[in-house]
Amino acid sequence: MKRVLLTGGSRGIGKAIFEELKNNYEVIAPTREQLNLSSLKSIETYFESDKKIDILINSAGINIIKDIESILDNDIEKINQINLIAPLKLIQKVIPNMKKNNFGKIINISSIWGVKSKEKRTLYSGTKFGIIGQTKALSKELGEYNILVNAVCPGFTATDLTMQSLSETELLDIQNQIPLKRLAKPREIAKAIKFLISDDNSYITGQTLIIDGGFTS
Repeated sequence: MKRVLLTGGSRGIGKAIFEELKNNYEVIAPTREQLNLSSLKSIETYFESDKKIDILINSAGINIIKDIESILDNDIEKINQINLIAPLKLIQKVIPNMKKNNFGKIINISSIWGVKSKEKRTLYSGTKFGIIGQTKALSKELGEYNILVNAVCPGFTATDLTMQSLSETELLDIQNQIPLKRLAKPREIAKAIKFLISDDNSYITGQTLIIDGGFTS
C-alpha cells in the first residue's frame, strides 16, 4: 500500500477523503496533538522519526471572514501559517523520499474562493489563490521526478459545519445560484481526489480542478 499523509482528516471533506482512501492506502491522518499546523516546531518534530510518504493531501485549513478594517495582525499570521506556510513545509518534508522513489502525488485543497472572491474574503482568498500558485510552480519544478502536484477547489459542500451554520433560507439561496441546484457531497470531492492520486492519473499535473456544480461557470 502507498502511504498517504492527510491533514484535516477528522471532519468535513478531510474525513470523507480518509473514508474513501482507507481501504486502498495506508492513510496517516495525524491529530492536532500529533501535528499542530500552527507551529513550525511541531511540523519539524513530527518528521524527526522516519516518515516515508508517497502521497500528501493538504486538506486542513481555516477561514477568517472580516472586512479589511477589522483584520488583526494575529488573523494574518494565523491564516497564512495554516493555509499557506504549513502545506509548503509539509511538502518540503515529503519531497526527498518522493524524489528518491521517482514517484509522488501532492494534492492541495484550495477553494472556489481561490479562483474568484467576494467581500470580506481578503484573508481566505489570499491564501487559497496562493496555494494554487504554489501548486503550479511545484508542478514545474518536480515534474522531472514524476511528482504530480494538483489543486482541488471545492464549492459549497454539505459538511456538518456548513449545514449547521446555514439557515434554511440561506441554504436555498445558495442552491439557487448553483446550476445543479444542490451542494456537493463530501464524498464527491473525495472521489475526485482518489482519482488524482491513483495510478490512473499519470499525466495530470499543475492543474486546478474546480468541483462546484457549475457555480463558477
